[in-house]
Amino acid sequence: MNSVSMTLDELRTLARAKLRLVGLAPDHADAVAETMVAGERDGCASHGIYRLLVAANSVAKGVAVPDAVPDITEPAPALVKVDGRGGFAQLPFERGLPLLVEKARRHGIAALAVTNSVHFAALWPEVEAVTAHGLVALAFTPSHAWVAPAGGTKPVFGTNPIAFGWPRPGRDPFVFDFATSAVARGEIELHRRAGKPVPEDWGYDAAGNPTTDAASVLDGAMRTFGGHKGSALAAMVELLAGPLIGDMTSAESLAADGGRMGSPIGGELVIALDPAGFLGAGLAGRFAAAEAMFDSIEGQGARLPSARRYAARATSLRDGVRIPAQLHADILAIGSNG
Repeated sequence: MNSVSMTLDELRTLARAKLRLVGLAPDHADAVAETMVAGERDGCASHGIYRLLVAANSVAKGVAVPDAVPDITEPAPALVKVDGRGGFAQLPFERGLPLLVEKARRHGIAALAVTNSVHFAALWPEVEAVTAHGLVALAFTPSHAWVAPAGGTKPVFGTNPIAFGWPRPGRDPFVFDFATSAVARGEIELHRRAGKPVPEDWGYDAAGNPTTDAASVLDGAMRTFGGHKGSALAAMVELLAGPLIGDMTSAESLAADGGRMGSPIGGELVIALDPAGFLGAGLAGRFAAAEAMFDSIEGQGARLPSARRYAARATSLRDGVRIPAQLHADILAIGSNG
């Protein structure tokens, strides 16, 4: 068979077990596994259980501290800072979220800076977690310097995603999460694993030439989306989730990796806004206006961002997921002596 059928609970159990086997402390293993299961559940294969191989590699290469204890501080009334102490970013975010929510409700706006952490996942789980509290959310993180600026062919930026979440009472939130690169790096890696070419506009080889070979793009430079617009947004993410919060740029992250080929090391900025703080008694009316906008989008046949994820989620919650057989075998081999 080319794929293996699993329930989400089976996938979660496997992910937790393998993460603990490679040395992650239980609280880290549980938090990291949940993001992988969420990606697979929502049809995002490039950020799903494939990332278990990525996480295991980062632990094995000494990039991620497996038992790091996050340190929470409050540098200002509306700010939360969580030093991840070199561990994966999921647990620091989880530990800082309650304080972020409390401060956003108290001040109308608050920000959470996760620093000194290892990143490998999408940002939409974070913004969904914030919108679950009725708050609007923005999130940013740089990565390794894999992406060339518009007009260049040498890496400067990370894939540098931007995520946004808007709560919709009684409905799934409006969420988008996209890299400022032309495509997620994990998508190129999946093409490499499958022996498939990539579109020529995804990146350059090490000599700066356009290429359709996935491995050559991984060894060379990816492109930003939208030319100079994506390039400017990538630079914004570098600044917001790097120097602004006292953490590294993507170039510094890659240098700190020292050739270990681990996941990016650095910061993440999450901003939460409380609609009730801005709107007071006008909350219901303004949220109705937002719903009218969503209706006008879908009413003409256009798709809201995240709609495909929610559709995939409904299916996988009912039927489970199918994992490529080779990927499943690679995951089972993690921690084996063979």
